[in-house]
Amino acid sequence: MNQPAQQQPVPGSDQVMDPKPDYGQDSYRGSGRLEGKVALITGGDSGIGKAVALAYAREGADVAISYLNEHEDAEEAKRFIEDAGRRALLLPGDISDPAHCRSLVAKTIEELGGLDILVSNAAFQMDHPSLEEVSDEEWDYTWATNVSAFFHLVKAALPHLKAGASIIGSSSIQSDQPSPNLLPYAATKAAIASMVASLAQMLGERGIRANSVAPGPVWTPLIPATMPPDTVASFGEQTPLGRAAQPAELAPVYVLLASDEASYVSGARIAVTGGKPIL
Repeated sequence: MNQPAQQQPVPGSDQVMDPKPDYGQDSYRGSGRLEGKVALITGGDSGIGKAVALAYAREGADVAISYLNEHEDAEEAKRFIEDAGRRALLLPGDISDPAHCRSLVAKTIEELGGLDILVSNAAFQMDHPSLEEVSDEEWDYTWATNVSAFFHLVKAALPHLKAGASIIGSSSIQSDQPSPNLLPYAATKAAIASMVASLAQMLGERGIRANSVAPGPVWTPLIPATMPPDTVASFGEQTPLGRAAQPAELAPVYVLLASDEASYVSGARIAVTGGKPIL
């Protein structure tokens, strides 16, 4: 895939991306692997989260989508879910607020009747060539959005999760191959991987699994919204496969980790990087 140089305001929208990301709407075929389950996905309005929402719905799950304020993107995700015959719940708001994280869990359970799968996927990043350009406020917001939100979501969800439930965190290849221009983001992704490793050991006795996915470059709105246009144009070329992934190419891994077929998979970090190994 070759994408032209482009840029848009944060947080970005997939409606104006060129080309628009592939979420699997024409390719993903479900087989009932998540029948009757309820999932909450942060950042489910676009990018990886949107592809996961579509796949989960086609596998039989009802899906709650947390997103900031990208209403047009979220409405399209809702259509994907409802077209699969499942219930969709849209939950806008800022997950850097702990109270909002708790309300996401409460509203999901109230409206959809339970919670079986928690996917902490939403993230914030900005490209900065020097540390001096990273403000204190941006550092704090990045950690609040990417790491603290994960903590608050899991803590709120735990009283409602039963044996067989699945917690999935979106880490990144940045967790152990950090780009200097993405220092705050890369550090948060390492923290997510570490948190998941701890959760898997802590929650094993309850029968709750925790895993993370470590994507490489993926064509999502975060890219044109947070990177310079020339970086966007070459995004993904450094991988052995020579391109960025489409969100649809990540979704099957999230389906596996959420499914009962992965009943003994916990504490894993699965790389989806186009051929670049992670430690």
